[in-house]
Amino acid sequence: MSKLSRRDTLVLGAGLALGAPTLARAQAAAPRVVVIGGGWGGATAAKQLKIIDPRIDVTMVEPKEAFVTCPYSNLVLAGKRELASITFNYRALTEVFGVRHVRAMATAIDAGARTVTLSNGTSLSYDRLIVSPGISINWGSIEGYVEAAAERMPHAWEPGAQTTLLRRQLEAMPDGGTFVLSAPPNPFRCPPGPYERVSMIADYFKRTKPRAKIVIMDAKETFSKQGLFTQGWNLLYPGMIEWRGRQADGTVSRVDPAAMEVETELGTKVKADVFNIVPPQRAARIALDAGLANNSGWCPINASTMESTLRPGVHVVGDATIAGGLPKSGFAAYSQAKLAATAVAAALSGRTPVLPPVLVNTCYSHVGTDYGISVAHVVRPQGNLFVEVQGSGGVSAANDPEARRRESVYADGWYDAITEAIWGATRA
Repeated sequence: MSKLSRRDTLVLGAGLALGAPTLARAQAAAPRVVVIGGGWGGATAAKQLKIIDPRIDVTMVEPKEAFVTCPYSNLVLAGKRELASITFNYRALTEVFGVRHVRAMATAIDAGARTVTLSNGTSLSYDRLIVSPGISINWGSIEGYVEAAAERMPHAWEPGAQTTLLRRQLEAMPDGGTFVLSAPPNPFRCPPGPYERVSMIADYFKRTKPRAKIVIMDAKETFSKQGLFTQGWNLLYPGMIEWRGRQADGTVSRVDPAAMEVETELGTKVKADVFNIVPPQRAARIALDAGLANNSGWCPINASTMESTLRPGVHVVGDATIAGGLPKSGFAAYSQAKLAATAVAAALSGRTPVLPPVLVNTCYSHVGTDYGISVAHVVRPQGNLFVEVQGSGGVSAANDPEARRRESVYADGWYDAITEAIWGATRA
């Protein structure tokens, strides 16, 4: 299958801005856009709106002063990066681009009145709203996996304190111990993420705890880039990693943090020294409370504009959306946010975007030292979903050691480029 380079994907993603309309300068008052969330989607949307037209009054509601990325958090677990290296502040957005950053939590959305209520008791009015809320852990979807359980069996799927906790547990695990990762059913944030995580932890064990054992207990029968991951595991970590799919009794249905034990749906009990439970997920609480999500727990959108099909005037981007062929990833959120910003600017100016939207997503995964793999998608909107452009995208070529080395270099370059494009001072 064909492959896109890192440069190609960033250029295609950035291309959405080329068809963005400029607002009529004669408007008496600057239109107000509120963006909820400062992650991959929210920060991109806020910045892109100011690039399209600096007159737009953009307020980003985000309680944190800095954002920690899920991409590359697995390298923190492997001891290859520090948490500070994947943490980004908002100074460029506020000081260079003029985005107003309100450090509060959005607690309610009134789509009829066009207001957002904040945790500090104030409210913001808007002409258009972009919501990039991310995910929430579906506590209780696995029996016993409540918030307190995550202090002994971390999920680390929201990076930061949980990443640090899991890293400390891995460091304390004895050589010859067992690490178990429980992977959720689809859909969930970052489909290749659990398998990259296992790869990076295996890399760490290979260097420090060579007798360690890793078991993946999976609620699915297949997973993203399975052939490439398996090939890498057999080459780099022979005998260390065992994968149990659903038919092999791999679905975890109950956890017992006190006993450091899990139970499968067939009643098998499994003990380990360290558990990483990645549970089922859904859209973040603000999206659920605002009626942006349907019974699936995710948010349906018009794929051409990212506007909610349930709440007109509200655009939803990122992991919270139902996006069809576009997976829940940082790059997908970045691409969706550029589309949403273009659509919002068009709606505010009474125009339509010049170019039909084509969105790009690339997911790189580190399997080992100097060993990377990737999958790429190019999609177009079709109704309320995105569908893959025929003949586009693809996965890394198999059985090519030099390609593995290059992909690891491309991954680092992609991460540096896209984080600069989102949180840095560039106009990408």
